[in-house]
Amino acid sequence: MAKSYSLAFVTIFLLTLGSCQSLEQISIDYLQPANLSFPPQLRKVAIVNNISNAPNNKLIAATEKIKEGTPLVSRSTAYANGDPKIATESLAEEIAHQNYFEEVVICDSALRANDKLARESTLSQEEVRQLASDLGVDFIIALENLQLKATKSVRFLNEFNCFQGAVDVKVYPTVKVYLPERNRPMATLHPNDSIFWEEFGGTAIEAASRMIPDKQMLEEAAVFAGTVPVKYLVPMWKKGTRYLYTGGSVPMRDAAIYVRENSWDDAYELWNQAFEGTKNQKKKMRAALNIAVYYEMKDSLTKAEEWAEKAQQLAKKIDKKNITDSAQTSIDDVPNYYLTSLYLAELKERNVQLPKLKLQMSRFNDDF
Repeated sequence: MAKSYSLAFVTIFLLTLGSCQSLEQISIDYLQPANLSFPPQLRKVAIVNNISNAPNNKLIAATEKIKEGTPLVSRSTAYANGDPKIATESLAEEIAHQNYFEEVVICDSALRANDKLARESTLSQEEVRQLASDLGVDFIIALENLQLKATKSVRFLNEFNCFQGAVDVKVYPTVKVYLPERNRPMATLHPNDSIFWEEFGGTAIEAASRMIPDKQMLEEAAVFAGTVPVKYLVPMWKKGTRYLYTGGSVPMRDAAIYVRENSWDDAYELWNQAFEGTKNQKKKMRAALNIAVYYEMKDSLTKAEEWAEKAQQLAKKIDKKNITDSAQTSIDDVPNYYLTSLYLAELKERNVQLPKLKLQMSRFNDDF
């Protein structure tokens, strides 16, 4: 079975190796493209509640039998319709917060509230045209459904000698995108995600009593559900973590000081000197990885990928005796190779996404 490791996990391991391989963590913010791309002329959007029936938010719990000898004391699962009004407002607020469209209008009243006969929830082209005209927008994003699956559990945490009460809610919003000139929806999205709460107590009853009340849970889950589809609809900023080698030589330590002062060009000069001025493969690998981060910070993703590849090739030589295709290969055997490979994979993904992002941001004349 193949193994996978997160960049953070690799770094935690490396940080335990000692000061000779000291790493410093920095944050980076970058835009990720949405799944959908909208023409630049679509500048005004209405977010509407198109869920047909008022939801019944009463959780009907089904308690499961717990096997003897497990730390799990109790677990129950329940299903509910989410609050469409809260979710629609949250969806509109989150889309507006991204500042991608010129105007975001919200219509959180249920469009199907006055229906006397059941009908398909999908809006007709005539309804879309009328809504767009009435609201003064170019197109419609509609919340069509919202289902919740809530799991409550109480377990004993032996290492802390206490009980944990946890609530995990999986949200399933359905969203459709309508254009007035189309007779069918432009797209239908079925994303899902989870939100989690936990409390602790000295007894199982105490932990259970401290868990989030159902009403509050349903409200917060609906707010969260409204945010889930947004990354599929508009480009969003993502906060990433990057790691720099800061030890091993005077230039590397001095460069770390420049980074803390936000003097990246000065840091680059020292890293480049460190790379060119040594034949030691480990030192070259560390300098190369730092230079890759420098170019990423400068939004030169192609150069960043080139230097990350150099770092990976050097790491491969350093760890070569342990790099195999065997499932037994572990991070303990090839820490440098895993670190450089995971970072290179992230850069390659960003580079692949770049043309799509440029297309989506063309409405701002690529000013992003």
